[in-house]
Parts: sequence; structure tokens; C-alpha cells
Amino acid sequence: MVARAVRSDLEIPPALYQGLSIYLLFAIGLKGGVALAETPVSELVGPILITLVLGVLTPLSAFAMLRWFGRISRVDAAATAAHYGSVSAVTFLAALEAAKLANMAPNGYLPALVAVLEVPGIIVGLMLAQRKGGRGVSAALREVVTGKSIFLLLGGMVIGALCGPVKMESVAPFFVYPFKGVLCLFLLELGMLAAGRLRDLKTAGWRLVVLGCFLPLVHGLLGTAAGTFVGMSSGGAAVFGAMVGSASYIAAPAAVRIALPRASPGIYLTLALGVTFPFNLAIGVPLFMSFAKYLTTV
Repeated sequence: MVARAVRSDLEIPPALYQGLSIYLLFAIGLKGGVALAETPVSELVGPILITLVLGVLTPLSAFAMLRWFGRISRVDAAATAAHYGSVSAVTFLAALEAAKLANMAPNGYLPALVAVLEVPGIIVGLMLAQRKGGRGVSAALREVVTGKSIFLLLGGMVIGALCGPVKMESVAPFFVYPFKGVLCLFLLELGMLAAGRLRDLKTAGWRLVVLGCFLPLVHGLLGTAAGTFVGMSSGGAAVFGAMVGSASYIAAPAAVRIALPRASPGIYLTLALGVTFPFNLAIGVPLFMSFAKYLTTV
């Protein structure tokens, strides 16, 4: 962010950024698959069910607030609600590493919940807009399911689950040991990206800016409490809260662009990427971690 403020020419080439994101998503999927193979099915039922419930509730609450307080059209509110009902894989990566650095070990099955949470919110958002002529829903959903983030996470999890911890040792020098170094470069680009979008706050209007901070706060705290309720560790609940409180700016925009061409990217992209993303990185993730610690000591 400082680099952007002083107008430095520092930048991560787009091709390298794409490569870093592919590496991180696949590595997370692999490690999640190994952990998933070692997790009893009984421990997964509660987290998956609560993820599905929140995947429906968050877009509905976002839609209601955007219509009532944000005072925007039904189509724009539905499109934006789809973003808040889905999940930001990048925010998940940041929260996951933050929890590890704070010695709050997150649950290994969380990558599976990212895949579960990605789709329902987008479906609900598109359905909310149907009365206003939304179209191409099936094509939009196919875009989500076959999108890079879901495909890499699910593919990595399947491979990790089939290989198990012993066979994973053979690829650990590439997918495990360099992970934090690659993540540092990735987060460097994300900081510059977030700083570059802050100028969009001038055109969003104060009501939408308030909602861009309020929605992730409420959804994130609710997700953290729900994660604790279903038995996640404090680190797992905090990361889950960050997932629920995040707004997608990769899968959801692709789906909305196809199904709701009349919706304004100036609203849903500005809120998801220009407001909620930096809010979660700076305030949300640390807050959810503190809240998770408090809940586990009560």
C-alpha cells in the first residue's frame, strides 16, 4: 500500500500473479485433501451443514440491507448480494496463514468448505434478480463450478485425499516448504491491488461504503460463532468467519457478468474489492481471531 501511495513502479507481472494464485490454490487443496482423508466423516457433517445454511442466509441479508439502506435497484442489489454470499479464496488464504502465524491451528478440512460456500450464495443472488429479467443462470453457474479457484481446490483435495500423507512427502519440497515465501509475494501484490481500489470509494457513496464494512463485520462474526458452535478450533472458527464475511471478486463477477449484464460493476466490484477486501485484511481477520479466542474461553 505504501508502494502505491508513493507511486512506485513496483508491480508483480500479471502472468506471475496468475502463477502464484494457481500454486497457492492447488497447494491448499493438496494439504486440505490429506487432512480430509484423516478426518472422520462425523466431524464434517456439522461444518458442511452450517456452511450451506450461511451460504443462503448471507446473500439474503446482504440483499435486504442493500435495498433498504443502500437504496439501489433490485438487479444491482441481487448482483452485489451474490458477491457477499460467495467467498473470496484470497481472503481465505490470508486468514489461513494469519491463524497459523498466531499459533491458532485451523482445521484441515476448511478448503472443502471454501468449495461448498462458493456456489449457494451466487445461486441465491441470481434467483433474487430473476423477477427483473436475469438470464443465463445455467451458463453462469457452469462458470462458477468450472472456475479456476473451485477447480484447483477440489482437484487438489481429491489428489491429496487419494495420495495421503506418505505420498505427499515426495512433493512436499515444492508444495509445502516454499508455501510461505510464495504467499509473501502474493500478498505484496494484494496490498497494492487493495490500495489501487481505494480511490473507488469516492464514487461509491457513503451508504454503500458503510455497508461494505458492516456486512463483512456482521457476517464474519456470525460465521466465527457458528464455526465455534459446530466444534471448530479457535483458528478454524476465525478462518471460517473470514470466509463467511468475505466477498468474492473472482467467481461471482464472472457469473454475474453472464447472468445479470444490466448490473453495475461499479457497485458490486467496488464494494467487494475496494471496500470489503481491504477491510477484512486490515480489521476483519484480526477481529475474528480475537472473537474466536474469546468464544473458546467463555
